[in-house]
Amino acid sequence: MDTDFTGKDVYEKEFDPWSYLDTYYNPISGLVTKDGNLDFALKKLHEAFTMHGVKGETLIDVGHGPTIYQELSACESFREIIGAEYTDRNREYYEKTLRNEPGIFDWTSVIQAVCDLEGKGTTVEEKREKLKKTVKKTIKCDVTKSNPVAPLVLPKADCVMAIGCLESACEDLDSYCNALNNISSLLKVGGYLIISEVLNCTTYLFGDKRFSCLSLNEEFMRSAITNTGYAIIDLEVFPRKYDEEQYNLCDYDSNIFVLARKLRDI
Repeated sequence: MDTDFTGKDVYEKEFDPWSYLDTYYNPISGLVTKDGNLDFALKKLHEAFTMHGVKGETLIDVGHGPTIYQELSACESFREIIGAEYTDRNREYYEKTLRNEPGIFDWTSVIQAVCDLEGKGTTVEEKREKLKKTVKKTIKCDVTKSNPVAPLVLPKADCVMAIGCLESACEDLDSYCNALNNISSLLKVGGYLIISEVLNCTTYLFGDKRFSCLSLNEEFMRSAITNTGYAIIDLEVFPRKYDEEQYNLCDYDSNIFVLARKLRDI
């Protein structure tokens, strides 16, 4: 299903955080909840920060949007998390979520699921507080720029994470490779890249707005990441069962999760 490229100006004007979260992350009806994609992401993130030993001083979460689920395991392994997101509205919503303000999307069931994965007896409120203390700030980020956080110049991070970001921000495969190289500039040699994308997706819908998505496949992802100077540590593809109603919302057929270590600057 083709749709015109929805660039960053469209996101700034038309991306509604609540509508997006309710459509995709609602604990009962949300698309990624029902099709297992969220559980897959939580499991792989947990493995990255435990079994694979990803840890350090600073993690930069690129393109976090209005979600926090991707940081729930990370906050146990890093002294600080820096959010980095293009749209003002999403940064504001993200900050409200960290403060657990009334009326924001309820992540309780997801937080509990992560606590259960960790198996340490951590309560939902303890996990909320840990995340709130670990996230130091969220800053403007544009992955199409050679320094995505310009005019800021940040110390190189120990980990850069981009979950469901670049496929929405890039119009074609060349610009995807450029954006991957741009976010890599934020990461020190020896540091870790965590990246997850939906595959073979062209569009996603929520509310009355349809957004474009760059169609990716596993072969391209492997080559793009290794060509940017990384060694892949873990790569897994999670297939999705076909459902006509869900595919009308978002037509991806699988999700890919990659953990890689930076060998060199390109």
